[in-house]
Amino acid sequence: MTISASRAPLVSDARTRLVLLGTAGGPNWWLDDTRCGISSAVVVGDRYYVVDAGAGVGPQLRRARLGNWKSRLWGPLDGLRAIFVTHLHSDHVCDLNNLLGNGLANGLGLGGPVTVWGPGDRGQLPPARPGSSPSAVAPDSPTPGTSEMVESLLRTFATDYNDRLFEQGIEGTDGFITGRDVPIPQRYLADPNGDPHPRMSPVPFYEDDRVRVSATLVQHAPIFPALAFRFDTDDGSIVFSGDTGPSDNLVELACGADILVHEVIDGDWVAADFPSPRGPVDEAIYRHLVGKHTLIEDVGPIAERAGVPTLVLNHLVPATGPVQRWEQAQRGYSGRLVVGMDLDQLGVGA
Repeated sequence: MTISASRAPLVSDARTRLVLLGTAGGPNWWLDDTRCGISSAVVVGDRYYVVDAGAGVGPQLRRARLGNWKSRLWGPLDGLRAIFVTHLHSDHVCDLNNLLGNGLANGLGLGGPVTVWGPGDRGQLPPARPGSSPSAVAPDSPTPGTSEMVESLLRTFATDYNDRLFEQGIEGTDGFITGRDVPIPQRYLADPNGDPHPRMSPVPFYEDDRVRVSATLVQHAPIFPALAFRFDTDDGSIVFSGDTGPSDNLVELACGADILVHEVIDGDWVAADFPSPRGPVDEAIYRHLVGKHTLIEDVGPIAERAGVPTLVLNHLVPATGPVQRWEQAQRGYSGRLVVGMDLDQLGVGA
């Protein structure tokens, strides 16, 4: 069964549910599409957990009616418990600064400290394209991980934070935001320029009284580490692929889950956008797009291998792609296919 995007957003009042905040993939600004940048939320009761922070995530949280969404000052971030970043490409973190920078004016920290979890320091720069000799940005720390990134953002916004804290007398915000690197075992991180990614089993790393979260490495070279996440609750399980090509690690992570949220790219569109003959830069972009993402024809069989009953297509590239193309992902998959759209909500469990 296929549920397309030419419809109103799906709704659910389940205690545990997936909310698609933004479904557009890539850092480009699409001219004729209304999809926001990539971001999702796992909601469990009155709390929620954000996965990636693409363009527009803040207003989308309010439109999704999360947290204290009716309040201009004390929500919707009062319901936020943690943020999970799959990898540090710009389209997945570009509005993390807005969640943090505007946070004190939107309830951040009122429900308790918020931790941002994501990949650690890559350890070394990726190899340069043959024939090029780029100069590294911030050569003293050219590949910061999530912990260092969040610390830098807090320092960047210190003037605003301190102005609001001191002028308005906001209390209870000590350590209201911290950044943590997901503790992938070091033996899997030894070769950041290896391709393909190392084979590994999921690593549990976060748990509170609502969710248990595990991570695994996925295939998105040269960005490294790139992660997929699994959220287990008392009601069921939701898995996010992050950006990846076909990955056995991801299949293992998703086995037995209720929903797999998986990225997808249209290979025909990529070929048309980067026609032959391609120069060196276009060739590098082309090979990354078709080699480090998952093509329409491949995503259904991945979900079938994992045995998940619901596959949700997300991080759509191009964001303006026709619904009929995305529906072709049903081939090779016997479960329920949802072509994701912004503000869809899908319940898990009763």
